Amino acid sequence: MDLKGKVALVTGGASGHGREYCKELFKHGCKVAICDINTDAGEELLHQLSKNGKDRVIFVPCDVTDYLQFEEAFQATISQLGGVDIVINNASVMNDRLWELEVDVNLNGVIRGLLLAFRFLGKDRGGPGGIVVNAGSSCSRTPLVSLPVYTATKQAVAALTRCYGDPYHVKLTGIKVVSLCPTPTEAEMSGDPRKRILSGEYEQAWLRDTASSAPVTYDKLGRALLEVLQNAKSGTSWLVSNDYPIKEISLS
Repeated sequence: MDLKGKVALVTGGASGHGREYCKELFKHGCKVAICDINTDAGEELLHQLSKNGKDRVIFVPCDVTDYLQFEEAFQATISQLGGVDIVINNASVMNDRLWELEVDVNLNGVIRGLLLAFRFLGKDRGGPGGIVVNAGSSCSRTPLVSLPVYTATKQAVAALTRCYGDPYHVKLTGIKVVSLCPTPTEAEMSGDPRKRILSGEYEQAWLRDTASSAPVTYDKLGRALLEVLQNAKSGTSWLVSNDYPIKEISLS
């Protein structure tokens, strides 16, 4: 895929993984819709990127747990940037203490993003086709025992990617679906783990889960996104870590 001139809609785009994805896509010629509930961070990134192309980036307030607001983000992107070619379902919560929100963002939010992508991009609906990248995690392959609900959402995303990325759906819609599965970032591994695990009794499990995991760097995430956009087969999930090149996760 030649990224120059393509339009990318990125949820959770104002910070963390999403911020890096927006910057990387913009750097390689994409028009970018930064979609996030954090207005201050979204406006700040908009200001930063627009210095190098005001007509190539917008910020759209978007809560992925709200279908109508998510739908409006697609409509605003199409209206202001001329379409949507790439959807990055990046918004994510890593906190089992907020497990209901975690499920609604990590799984239901991805489902909403996929269904809206099929509606607005699907060739069977008169759209151009495109590609959707879902936010998985390294725990899509290796469970985080200390975060059972988070792990469940990310393994579900990998399964969803495999199903909707199947040639049956690609032939119908013209939309490829892949998943990026990074190890935790430094921000996700820092701070008091008891604020994100469901029980204080899980703290030793958290320490075991993270003992051998080096935080993935944001520049590695950006490069990984470009690689899957260019080369990944639909339906596949890709592990991203600092230790080796990205590699496909076997889910069978």
